[in-house]
Amino acid sequence: MQPKSNPVTPAGYAAMKARYDHLLGTERPEIVEIVSWAAGNGDRSENGDYLYGRKRMREIDRELSHLARRMKTARVIDPVEQPDKSRAFFGATVTLADEDDNERLVTLVGDDEQDASSGRIGWSSPLARALKGASVGDLRNVNLPGGAKEWEIVAIAYA
Repeated sequence: MQPKSNPVTPAGYAAMKARYDHLLGTERPEIVEIVSWAAGNGDRSENGDYLYGRKRMREIDRELSHLARRMKTARVIDPVEQPDKSRAFFGATVTLADEDDNERLVTLVGDDEQDASSGRIGWSSPLARALKGASVGDLRNVNLPGGAKEWEIVAIAYA
């Protein structure tokens, strides 16, 4: 089975790579050193440094594995190179207005980069799926967990 494509911005890929490098090159060696020292202290069943260190090492290894899989399937897309800047596609910053003319600014980014509190919406989220291919002036209905909502596309920009 072909792995699912994972679109990501250049900045998002760099952040994933930096996190991977930090875990592998800094955090994991520190934990290995602590676990080795703690293991040399005798009884491991009541040794907090050993038990916590082993637990943290499993967490780090799990995150390293996850990051490696995500980076392997990553398809880096630079929003600046988008050929049709009049429509909302990956990397677009879209200004939306609801029925009450409340505006909201969202940027369509990869799922690994999403952060709703800062307006970075994951590419596979319901809002991003509704906005794909939209032009300024289009109305889009979005089925959100709180119910359906209609948005008008006010502006589209690519940074």
